[in-house]
Amino acid sequence: MSGTTFARVWRLAQRAPARLVRVACAVAAFIAWVGRLGGVRQLEANLRRVRPELDERGIRRLSRAGMASYLRYYAEIFEVHRLTEAQLEARVRPEGHEAIQEHFREGRSVVLALAHMGNWDLAGAWAARELAPVTSVAEVLEPRELFEEFVALREGIGIAVVPLERGADVFRQLVRIVRGGGQLVPLLGDRDLTARGVEVDLFGERSSVAVGPAALGIATGAPVVPTGIFSERLRGARRRAAGSRWGIVLRFHPAVEVPSDVAKEDRVRCATQAWVDALAGDIAEHPEDWHMLQKVFVADLDPERYARSGAQQEAR
Repeated sequence: MSGTTFARVWRLAQRAPARLVRVACAVAAFIAWVGRLGGVRQLEANLRRVRPELDERGIRRLSRAGMASYLRYYAEIFEVHRLTEAQLEARVRPEGHEAIQEHFREGRSVVLALAHMGNWDLAGAWAARELAPVTSVAEVLEPRELFEEFVALREGIGIAVVPLERGADVFRQLVRIVRGGGQLVPLLGDRDLTARGVEVDLFGERSSVAVGPAALGIATGAPVVPTGIFSERLRGARRRAAGSRWGIVLRFHPAVEVPSDVAKEDRVRCATQAWVDALAGDIAEHPEDWHMLQKVFVADLDPERYARSGAQQEAR
């Protein structure tokens, strides 16, 4: 499917009946899983690290649940702008948000370190209403028309977007936003998009993740809060209020702490490993909600290309 066609489908899906979109996404998830299309093989390779005790049949069952969760995410974001406050409240169950609220009462901004889990757009819509103004970063997609549709959708639910594109000093923009105080800045960090990432231990293997959450927190003094997002089945009154069988849990972990005796040059790496460890626990608990269809483990990356990107980073 071309980018232009995908943009048209995107616009159509936002206007179509929610039930029809959910069914279409469920069918697409099953077709992709059966044919191992669109990154399903890589998803299964990643899930083997998370659940090494499973045999191949178990991994296939888990990847089927993973694809259903992944495509359900798309079905939900197409309807999130239509949700009432009552529906949004019913679909999101926060855990540990009291500490976040205390930071905002004291005028601080908070940086969230996220993995590609659950529905972060639904979580962002809830946070923008219940916690503080939300600003995040989004990779610029091609064609530009599709990216603009994506940005419009997020801005429509209260999430300001800073584009991640070549030549833009995104980090400086985020520093300015965070230092302004009272801002919530969630950053997806479990996949490095910049070739400036840091290697950490993830499920007993080396993985390259984004440096952004830890670097931003250390540069500004803002707390860095690992935040897990995963699905839960809704029943009874909450299901009726939500208008859906599915909701999410938004789990705020304690803010990352870096020991005072850690050398300055190691502080970002230490903070990054800390938030990765926290989210690895959530991923292990809810592996079907880790929407990682790309290569993140160093062992899966092309050795020569990875070495070149590392050398280029050291030369900067």
